[in-house]
Amino acid sequence: MKKLFFALFALTFLAIGNAQDGTPTDYLPKEFHKGRRDAFRSKMPQNSVAVVFANPIRNRANDVDYVFHQDPNFYYLTGYREPNAVLVIFSEDQTDANGNTYNEAIYVQERNPTAEMWNGKRLGKEGAKTQLGFVHAYNGADFLNSKIDFKKFDKVFIEKFKDDYRDLGGNADIFDLVKSFKKQSGYNPDSYLSRAKKYVYENVASTPIESSANVVQIINRVEGRFQDIKEDKLIKQYKEAKTDALRKEAKQKITLALKPQTNVDIDFLTGTLGGMREVKTAEELKLLTKAIRISAVGQIEVMKAMKPHMSETELQGIHEFVYKKYGAEYEGYPSIVGAGNNGCILHYIENNRTRVGHDLVLMDLGAEYRGYTADVTRTIPASGKFTKEQKAIYDIVYKAQEAGIKASVAGASFGAPGQAAREEINKGLLALGIIKSLDERHNYFPHGTSHYLGLDVHDPGTYQPLRANSVITVEPGIYIPDGSPCDKKWWGIAVRIEDDILITEKGPVNLSKEAPRTSSAIEKMMAQKSVLDEFVLPDLDKD
Repeated sequence: MKKLFFALFALTFLAIGNAQDGTPTDYLPKEFHKGRRDAFRSKMPQNSVAVVFANPIRNRANDVDYVFHQDPNFYYLTGYREPNAVLVIFSEDQTDANGNTYNEAIYVQERNPTAEMWNGKRLGKEGAKTQLGFVHAYNGADFLNSKIDFKKFDKVFIEKFKDDYRDLGGNADIFDLVKSFKKQSGYNPDSYLSRAKKYVYENVASTPIESSANVVQIINRVEGRFQDIKEDKLIKQYKEAKTDALRKEAKQKITLALKPQTNVDIDFLTGTLGGMREVKTAEELKLLTKAIRISAVGQIEVMKAMKPHMSETELQGIHEFVYKKYGAEYEGYPSIVGAGNNGCILHYIENNRTRVGHDLVLMDLGAEYRGYTADVTRTIPASGKFTKEQKAIYDIVYKAQEAGIKASVAGASFGAPGQAAREEINKGLLALGIIKSLDERHNYFPHGTSHYLGLDVHDPGTYQPLRANSVITVEPGIYIPDGSPCDKKWWGIAVRIEDDILITEKGPVNLSKEAPRTSSAIEKMMAQKSVLDEFVLPDLDKD
């Protein structure tokens, strides 16, 4: 009972401290992150170690850097939001020189008064202990001298390095930490096969020589997309072999090349954390739901404020103002606001059209709140009323989305929502005469319908049958760019409707339902008065 009292006292003291200095108090608790480390450790094979690095600081221009954003996997496991750090997780207890046991350690930025004067307070190793709950927390420089014998482990799990680390010239920045790990572990990037090459090699190794013609067909199909397959000497030797004996010789070399050349593994960590992050805990769902609701409110406020004279940039600003008003730290991804034909560009982020006029405006945006990212899209008429053609296309997409959401049930294949939506879109396009048959190949709906949502806007996951407490998007669309092979009256119409769907055992739950979706509900919302109607700034172009 006494231990429980002191634990509650400590949590209360921390919350009071955060409240007094004005910082948010609703981040995930340290117990969440420890629980995720423990869960990951339980999945590790014996005699293994995982090494996870923080994101690097990335340069914007000259001496200005981009706002730092933590690597989602690192944040998921630690809660640490600063750069220049590394986490080490062991599958079993280790013993230090003093006989103490430990199974994890975090190495963080050292406290530095001068650096903190310019760039803000650092947590430091003591903060990592008190605020993040680590028993074994050290300065980054200690990792450089840790003398961890990575070669004694059967497996060393890391994420694939992107090698975009700048040397900031200090001691124990991320450049130094990664360089030290590579040296200590004997990391050799040439030891790894690309996913495509591994796929081809495995087909060669598992297929009898008498069926090699089937493998050659696979090679022909894959090498058109991947240059490393086309240039691989062993694959070329196998493919061009004139006799079974020569082909068998090439197969033996390929089979040998499949065997691991190092104990450093770049697949397990990413795959395992992807499976864990797919299914959200109650704490995660609370934050993710708030991010989604903030984004839905942003859509509502823009519906009320929308006027034909506005620019795409102005509309983007209203969305993002709402995010900041609710305390969201960032946008989850570059905001997309595309009027008319611009909406046909799937990842249009220029947002530089100066007047949206009377076109449809496709708005795909999401707030990031305490690390969790929404992804909500609405398409609305700038004039406040859909034209006949706009409404016809919009209502097809709405019907397709309804079918996709209905198919979003636990146990269904990940592709089920997309298949249901695509069927409705094809039926609708056929009825309008835009396509000539249900099986006609067209580019009016060129993307998938769903992806996972969480710490990343495209969160990792298994893409296996849908599981309860995962969150996916359902986002069908129709895009008819200028010059399309159909009646000109459809040109420049782009519609996407995207909602964030919680998978439950009782059926799908639309977390972004606050933002109107039907054409009639949108028009009704757009008829309402906006608090921004009287917000008029001076004209800076007048003399």
